[in-house]
Amino acid sequence: MKMNEKMNGEIAVVYIDDAPLNTLSIGRGVVSTILSNLKSQLARDDVGAVVVRGRGKCFSAGADIADFDKSPEKIGELRELIEFTARARKPVVMAIHGYAMGGGLELALAGHARIATADATFAFPEVTLGLLPGGGGTQRLPRLVGPSRALELILTGKRINAQEALACGLIDAVVDDIDKADLADAIRTLPLRVVHELHVGEDVEAIEKARAEASRQRTLSTARDDIIKCIAAAAAEGAFEDGLALEARFFDALLASDASAGLRHSFFAARQAAVIPGMERGLPAPTIDHCAVIGAGTMGAGIALALLNAGLTVVLVEQREQALTAAVDRIAKMVWRDVEKGRCGEPDAVERLRRLTPTQAFQDIAKADLVIEAVFEDMDVKREVFTAIDRVAKPTAILASNTSTLDIDAMAAFSRWPERVVGLHFFSPANVMRLVEVVRGARTAPVVLAASMAFAKRIGKIGVVAGVCDGFIGNRIFEEYLRQAYFLIEEGALPQQVDRALEAWGMAMGPFRTMDLAGQDIGWSIRKRRALSQPDRPYSKLPDLICELGRYGQKTKAGFYLYPDGRTPKVDPEIDALVVAHSAAIDVERRDISDAEIVDRCVLAMVNEGARILGERIAYRPLDIDVVYLNGYGFPAERGGPMFYAERRGLHEVYRRITELSASRHGWAWQPAPLLAQLVDQGRSFSSLNPG
Repeated sequence: MKMNEKMNGEIAVVYIDDAPLNTLSIGRGVVSTILSNLKSQLARDDVGAVVVRGRGKCFSAGADIADFDKSPEKIGELRELIEFTARARKPVVMAIHGYAMGGGLELALAGHARIATADATFAFPEVTLGLLPGGGGTQRLPRLVGPSRALELILTGKRINAQEALACGLIDAVVDDIDKADLADAIRTLPLRVVHELHVGEDVEAIEKARAEASRQRTLSTARDDIIKCIAAAAAEGAFEDGLALEARFFDALLASDASAGLRHSFFAARQAAVIPGMERGLPAPTIDHCAVIGAGTMGAGIALALLNAGLTVVLVEQREQALTAAVDRIAKMVWRDVEKGRCGEPDAVERLRRLTPTQAFQDIAKADLVIEAVFEDMDVKREVFTAIDRVAKPTAILASNTSTLDIDAMAAFSRWPERVVGLHFFSPANVMRLVEVVRGARTAPVVLAASMAFAKRIGKIGVVAGVCDGFIGNRIFEEYLRQAYFLIEEGALPQQVDRALEAWGMAMGPFRTMDLAGQDIGWSIRKRRALSQPDRPYSKLPDLICELGRYGQKTKAGFYLYPDGRTPKVDPEIDALVVAHSAAIDVERRDISDAEIVDRCVLAMVNEGARILGERIAYRPLDIDVVYLNGYGFPAERGGPMFYAERRGLHEVYRRITELSASRHGWAWQPAPLLAQLVDQGRSFSSLNPG
C-alpha cells in the first residue's frame, strides 16, 4: 500500500482518553472508542489525515494489565485497533508526549509517522511481566530500528528518550510542543511509511548474541526465548502475517503461564500493599525532613545512607567514637562509589555527605522529625535507648525501632509517647534492599502509621504493614523455612543440596548461603532466646554446632561453607562429616532426600506459617506476605510469593500435603493452620482475602 504523497482535506484528531495514564483498556471501552472514532474520521471525505494523540500528561502508558486476567479472550480487540491503523488508506500520524509504552508504543508503531516532544519516553516493559509485545511490536520494531536495537529494547524493557528514539529511527521528528506544532506541515514533510512493508535485514550475529545471553539468565519464564524467536522471524524476511501469528501464539501461551501470572501478581501486590485496610484516606501525615539514627553499626550506617540518598538530613548517633568514625568512613566510601559508577555526580555526593551529622551526643537529635534506633537486639539495650530518646526528642517526633524480632509494644511502654512508637524494620543492606516492615503497635496512632508508610515510599522503599509478634511477618515465616532446612540435613541431605534445590526452584539464594551471608551468630542469638520462650518448638542443634566452632559465615570466612576470598562459597568436607556425625548422634538414620522433597517442605512451611499469620491478623492480606518475601527474602517473582504460589498449586493439594507431613518426624511443626483448613473447607482461596 502506498501513502498519498499529497494530503487532501483537513486533519482530524483522535484522542486516547483514559486519565491519568491513557491505558488502552478493553474492559472500560477505551480501545473500542478509539477504533470507532478512527473509523469515523477516516471515512469522512473532508478528512485527509488523522493524528492520534493522548489527552492529559501522556500518549499512552500501555495496555491495561487488569485486562490480562479479567478479559484475556478480548486481547484481540487491541490487535484489531493496531492492524486497522496500520492498514488505513489515509495517513495516520502519532503525536507523542509523555509516555509511549507497551501496547501504547505498539499502537504508535502502527502509525505512518511519529512525532514526539523532547520529554517523551519510550519502552516495551512487557518482559518484566513475563510477556512479549503482543500487538505486532516484535515485528514492526525491527523494521524501524533493526533487529539488534529491537532485541535490546524488548529484552531489557529499558526506557529511552525522544533523542535516542529519533537517532535509532523509532520516531521521525522531535517538536517542542504538540499543541503548537504545525501538524499539517509535519504530515506533508514527514516520510509516511507503512511499517510492516519495510525491509528488515537479517542480523545473525545480534540474534545469536541475544540467545547466548538469554541462556545465561536464571529465570522461570520463556519470554526472552520467545522474544528472540519472534524477532528472528522478522529478520528472516518471512511473511509479516506469519510473524504476527507467531507473536500472538507466544503471547497467549505466556499470558496463561504460571511465570507471567506470578509476575503480574507481584506488580499489583506491591502497589496494593501501600493501601492500609480500614485506614482513613488523606490523613494529615507529618512531614519528615530531619532524621536521627541511633547506632552506627552495619544496619545503622546502611539506614543513614538510605536516608541521605533520598535527600534527607541525618544525625547519626553513636557513643563509641571508633565505631562512629568507621561508620562515617563506610558511608563516604559508598557515596563516592556511586560517583564512580555514574549513579550520581560529584556535587550531589558532596551534598549528601554535607547532610550527615555524626555525633556522640543524644541531645543532637532534638530537631529530628523521625528517630530510628538501630542498636543491638537486646530489650535492656532498647530500654536505655528509648529512655534517652524520650529526654530530648521533640513531642511531635516519630519514634521508630529497627528491631527484626523484638516486641514493639514492650518498647512503646518505655516511652512517654507510646502512640508515636512504630517499628521500621529495614533489611540488610539497608541502602539496597527495597523492603521495610512497618510494624504497628497496639497503641501506634493511625497518623504515625500513615506517615511511616509515606516515609518508606519517599526513600524508595516498599513498605508493608505488620502486626506485633516475634519476627513480624518476614522473620517469623523464615524461621519455619530454616527449621525445615535444618531438619532436612539431619535426615539425609547436605547443605549444598538444599541450597542447590531451592535456587534451581527460583530462590535467589539457598538458606545456608543466606545465613552465612547474614551472619550465623545472628541466628544463634535468636535461637537461644527461642529455646527459653518456645521450649515446645525444638530446633536442630546443627547451626549451633557451626557457631560453636567460631564459623559465623562470610565475616569469618567460614560457616556452612568456606569463603577463601570472603565471598564465594566452597563446599567443606568437614561440614559434611559434621552433619553425618550429628545425625548418628541424635539417632536419625540418614536417607536419600529428593530435591522435590526439599522444595516442598521448605516452601510449604512458609505457606502454612503465612496462613497462621493471616489468621492472627499479623498481616492484613496474603498479598502483604507475598510482597515481603518478593522484596526481602529473594522469593522468585515468577512464582508471585508463597501465598500466590499456594493458590496456583491449589489449596486442597497444599492442605493435603501439609496434613501428610504432620504424620512425619517433627509432625508438630506441620499442624495445618486453622485458616488454611477453613478456606479449604469453604472452597475459598487466599485471593478472596485480598480486597479489591
